[in-house]
Amino acid sequence: MSRQLIRGLRPLGGPPGLLPAASGRFFGGSAPELPAAQVRSTFLDFFRQKHGHLLVPSSPVRPRGDPSLLFVNAGMNQFKPIFLGTADPRSPMASYRRVVNSQKCVRAGGKHNDLDDVGRDTYHHTFFEMLGTWSFGDYFKEEACRMAWSLLTEHYGISADRLYVSYFGGDAASGLQSDEETRHIWLDMGVPPGHLLPFGLKENFWEMGDSGPCGPCTEIHYDHVGGRDAAKLVNANSPDVVEIWNLVFMQYNREADLSLRWLPQFSVDTGMGLERLVSVLQGKRSTYDTDLFTPLLHALHQRSRVAPYGGRTGSEDQDRVDLAYRVVADHIRTLSVCIADGVHPGMSGAELVLRRILRRAVRFCVEVLQAPQGTLASLVPTVTHLLGDVYPELHREADQIVDVINENEAQFLLSLQQGSRLIQRTLRRKDYKHGVFPASVAWSLHRDLGFPLDLVDLMLEDRGVQVDRQELDRIIAENHKVSSEQAGADLSVMLDVLSLAELQRLGVPHTDDSLKYGYRLEKDRYEFPTCRATVLALYDGQALVSEVPEGRRCGVVLDLTCFYSEQGGQSHDRGYFTRHGLQDVVFPVEAVLRAGGYVVHQVTAADSLETGDQVHLHLDQVHRMSCMVKHTATHLLNFALKKVLGSSVQQRGSHVSADRLRFDFTVKGSLSVSQLQQVERCVSDMVTANQIVHSQELPLQRAKSIRGLRTVDEVYPDPVRVVSVGLPASELLDHETDRETSVELCCGTHLLRTGDIEDLVIVSERQMVKGISRVIAVTGREGARAREAGQVLSQDVDSLAARLTGSAPSSLDSAQRLSKEVGVLSDAVDSTLIPQWQRSELQARLKALQRSSNTTVRKLETREAAVRAQALLEKNGRKELLVDSVEADSLSVVMKTVNQLSSVAPLSHVMLLAHQQHSGKVLCACQVPKDSPWIAASDWAVAVCRHLGGSAGGSALVAKGTGTSSDISKALRWAEQFARQKTQR
Repeated sequence: MSRQLIRGLRPLGGPPGLLPAASGRFFGGSAPELPAAQVRSTFLDFFRQKHGHLLVPSSPVRPRGDPSLLFVNAGMNQFKPIFLGTADPRSPMASYRRVVNSQKCVRAGGKHNDLDDVGRDTYHHTFFEMLGTWSFGDYFKEEACRMAWSLLTEHYGISADRLYVSYFGGDAASGLQSDEETRHIWLDMGVPPGHLLPFGLKENFWEMGDSGPCGPCTEIHYDHVGGRDAAKLVNANSPDVVEIWNLVFMQYNREADLSLRWLPQFSVDTGMGLERLVSVLQGKRSTYDTDLFTPLLHALHQRSRVAPYGGRTGSEDQDRVDLAYRVVADHIRTLSVCIADGVHPGMSGAELVLRRILRRAVRFCVEVLQAPQGTLASLVPTVTHLLGDVYPELHREADQIVDVINENEAQFLLSLQQGSRLIQRTLRRKDYKHGVFPASVAWSLHRDLGFPLDLVDLMLEDRGVQVDRQELDRIIAENHKVSSEQAGADLSVMLDVLSLAELQRLGVPHTDDSLKYGYRLEKDRYEFPTCRATVLALYDGQALVSEVPEGRRCGVVLDLTCFYSEQGGQSHDRGYFTRHGLQDVVFPVEAVLRAGGYVVHQVTAADSLETGDQVHLHLDQVHRMSCMVKHTATHLLNFALKKVLGSSVQQRGSHVSADRLRFDFTVKGSLSVSQLQQVERCVSDMVTANQIVHSQELPLQRAKSIRGLRTVDEVYPDPVRVVSVGLPASELLDHETDRETSVELCCGTHLLRTGDIEDLVIVSERQMVKGISRVIAVTGREGARAREAGQVLSQDVDSLAARLTGSAPSSLDSAQRLSKEVGVLSDAVDSTLIPQWQRSELQARLKALQRSSNTTVRKLETREAAVRAQALLEKNGRKELLVDSVEADSLSVVMKTVNQLSSVAPLSHVMLLAHQQHSGKVLCACQVPKDSPWIAASDWAVAVCRHLGGSAGGSALVAKGTGTSSDISKALRWAEQFARQKTQR
């Protein structure tokens, strides 16, 4: 069937620049090694120059709009919209037919996770380069196989005798027949039957996920030894026979019910790991012995205090030195590439995985390789030398990469000290079960301080202790369950690849959504167009249907719409539609999504709905206006940040909703009060000027030539919409002005004049991870309310400061009340929506007031404790055992009174109880002489407080706690009797 799609193979002769065909060119061991850079360029040039493939740059390792992935982990990730049929028909991607590239990939965390294997063997990596080729509805199996074989045997010079080919041998349980077409192609090309091997679903049937495009694949394997029959070693986990190239033939779609349907368009997706290919071409068994890694290993040895890298594994590498070399060499490549692409070590998702990678590398650097702090970052120049020519962002972001690594390394080394102290405290706790470390503490070390769990095990092993493994596994499973539930919360009804293809086959036109931009200003009011549309298609979550009954959730495709579909960081519009002739029945629009040129309105049918029905669309204009205000304000904020902080500021994400805007950007540290104020003033100036907001469609390449243009990593349509403030794009293009202004490529809906923003207030700014800050801002009335709230709180702080700096409080009660007021006001400043610059100022003032207040309270407590202690000494004298009550409202005063008694009578065992009459609560504090042979203070306090139904803690010398009692005399007798029993033993 697929042979009908095959086009004639182009001639194998080609332009200069490719390696000459030379079968078996160096496998006798005499010819020079082929550098990795030339291996990569030969691959790209072969497909680009000889076979008409378009060279598409690698996408960043942070996936574009794909929440199912932590990192880009395969070459096909950036092309998923093509496979799924959701590519914007106006984007360059929609026109791709033959493509080649070298894609940066990271496999760490998620489904494809090689992190724990890195270092243990000589070929696993977290970062690798995938050499890939694609055909989207162009050539199919035969041409793909012939190209691959030609490149390997004629241009790289690999002996065909060393190559083995696997293909899909069928699966009876799935009703899938053997891929005989592919088998015959290889036989026709001269591959010996003994080198052509069938395998099942696991090895030779590729699937994108639980559902979606899939198909059989054929893999080319290489025998490092040669001169033998190695067929039995294919797919047998032998290090001598390795897979080097996988050719996937996407011809099916896996349905939700696990059935398979033919795809309307067949595609080819091939992938070959550069690192493994280089090891083959350089005659190395280990990828770490190739010129992709040897410069890194050499540079690492220069900084370490151990022997050079020796390539040992397993029991031969008892000191784990070679394992450490491999871990660090691999991880520094991953860190450099990720940070250059805007993924920084952090606390969740991909950022958390990267933090684990960095900390694993630091551990091996410091503990095993005995390298000084800063070694990891010192390897960045070597990485940029090796990879920077292909991925220029490594050169551009080199300083940033070094800074991020150094800052995170210093933070981790500090965390190691904190973790060690936490472990020690836990082991000293009275409720600690000997030999079994609490799983909750181990999980806290992992989650909060970023400790790899194996590091926790090692630190405990040194103390002869083990984690409660069963409980830890339960906590991990519970955490994964919560994460999975959160990840699976998306209930949107989105067209699948077969339904999209069916719409195109039926000639259903793409949705005309130009009316979303069809608003205008009339007498200072925005007027939005009315919209009457026809239902062209209905999707029930599984297939296109002609009718949906009442109560059914479905996706509705109309011929035209005024609703904005969620994209470009802006929330979708809200509203409803009514059916013609049934105006009193409302169909609320729950979501608006875009797929392959079609706008899908997600609704739950309030009545039956059929294709051909006429509907009236009613836009929630208040919601739309709020989004427009926030989106235009985001552009002004982006421009202001660049103007205040410098051109190095890069956008790393944004989201616009009706209530607020969020903007993520690169910056070394948190913004100062002055910088926040400057940014707000800059935005305010543009708002006050009430400048015109221009929107214009331009050819993509022409638009990219605009001076000062701000872009993000997205696939833009062509032509693309340019949004500029104050000046039309045409003037900026012709360089008619030197004036700087906000200009961005953007598909969002915007205001027509900046004055409609009214005000912008930054209400939060914090570093999400080292080097990336997040700003949250509000506008208009919300902004005015935030400023008013800030003024009120500022006046409250002024008033409190005046009272604290006036006459000193005469009593402890009044001092404690003022101290409490400082705490309450601090909480209000922290939680109220006010300008962030003002929050920072007020927080600084309140911290100073809190320090002053605490000092006053401590002085008064000490004075009051001295009076209480003197009275107790006069009453009891210097007894060996002094147990008594004291009047005090604060445990701190009780403890200070005990301290003063003990300083006067250092040989006394002292315990004081303070009964709170109104609540029945008992405050308890005690102190015993140093090296008391009879009783530890902590044992005494714990026993008394437990007897009183409470708890206590402390050291052998001093302790304190609380309980409850209606009879303080009885409690005192019990406390004294307990102590006497201990002293009489």
